[in-house]
Amino acid sequence: MRLEPIAIQSDKTLHICRLDKFIPPFIDLVKENFSFSKHDFLLFGNLQAFPTKLDKNVIHITHAYQIFELILKLNNSKKIILHSLFNPIIVLLLFLQPWLLKKCYWIMWGGDLYYFQAPKITFKARIYEKLRKHIIKNLGFLVNGTTGDVLLARKWYGATGAHIKCFNYPSNIYKHYDVGSEPHSTINIQVGNSADPSNEHLLIFEKLIPFKGRNIQLFVPLSYGDMKYASLVMNKGYELFGDKFHPLKELMPFNEYLAFLASIDIAIFNHKRQQAFGNAITLLGLGKKVYINSESTLGDVFKEYDIKVFDTNENLTIDLLDSTTQRLNIQSVKNSFSKDSLVETLKTWIE
Repeated sequence: MRLEPIAIQSDKTLHICRLDKFIPPFIDLVKENFSFSKHDFLLFGNLQAFPTKLDKNVIHITHAYQIFELILKLNNSKKIILHSLFNPIIVLLLFLQPWLLKKCYWIMWGGDLYYFQAPKITFKARIYEKLRKHIIKNLGFLVNGTTGDVLLARKWYGATGAHIKCFNYPSNIYKHYDVGSEPHSTINIQVGNSADPSNEHLLIFEKLIPFKGRNIQLFVPLSYGDMKYASLVMNKGYELFGDKFHPLKELMPFNEYLAFLASIDIAIFNHKRQQAFGNAITLLGLGKKVYINSESTLGDVFKEYDIKVFDTNENLTIDLLDSTTQRLNIQSVKNSFSKDSLVETLKTWIE
C-alpha cells in the first residue's frame, strides 16, 4: 500500500520541539514578535525539567493516541520546523511521508548532526541512521548560524537543502545585563558547560596542572548530561586540584547563573563540534576570555564577526584578557548578536 499526502493545507507553521532549556524562551520570543496563532508547538520530553506554559498552540505529546494529531498537523502545516532531529518517532514519520521533507526546516543542534560519528553497534542503530540519512538528504532547509556545520551535513549525508543562516534562540544572543563581577583576588576559570563527554574535561585538566600552584579556582558545570561521566570528572578534579575544584551539580536560577558567569575570568570549551555557543556569547559580551577548540565550527563564526577567542589546542595560559581586546569583543558581540537582529532574521523564514 502506497502512502499518499493528506490533501489539507493551512498557513500554519508547525514546530516539533525536543524540550530543552532554550525552547520556552523561544516560544516566548515568537509570542512577542509574531502572529502566535499561526504557530503550533508540539513538545516532546520532560516538561517538569523544562517547564513550559501549555495552551491550544503549545501541546505536550505524552500519549500514543496523539500520534494521529501529529500526523494531521504535519500534513496540514505550511512549514515544519524541526528543533533538532533526535526523535525516532519523528524520523519514522518523516521517512514514511517523504512529501513532507521539502517543507521541513532543520534547526541543527549539533549532536543530531554529529551523531554521524557515533558508533552504530546495534542493528537498530544502523537502521535508524539509514532513515536519518534519507531524511537529511532531502530536507528542504538547513538552519544554522555556521556554514561549517551545513557543509558537514552536505558531506556526511548528501544534504541538498538551502542554508538559512540563523542563530535561532534567545540563548544565542547578546543581552545587556547590569551585573558586575564581585571583587575577587583569584583567577576564576570555567571548564566546559555540561557533563557531556564532548567537553573533554580531563584533557583541559591536564593543561591546567602547571597552574595548580597559582591562585586559581576551577568551576565545572556538571548539572546535566552523563552523570556517570560527571562522577569521573569530579573524582579527577578533586584529585588534581583539591579544594580549588568546584563542580556545579545543580541547575541555577537564571539570575544566579548570570552572576556566576560575571565572576568568571577565563572560560574553556574544548568541544570539537558546535556547542556552548550561548555560554560563549554571554561570556564574551561580559568581556571574558574564552577558549574554544579550533576543530569546532564556532571558530569560523567568531572569526567572521571579528571576535577574539583562543584555541584550546595551542598553549593555554591563565593571563587575563587585555582591556582593548575586551572592549572590541564586547562591541562586536553587541553589534552582531542582538535580539533585534535575531527577530529580523527569523521574520524572513518562520512564517
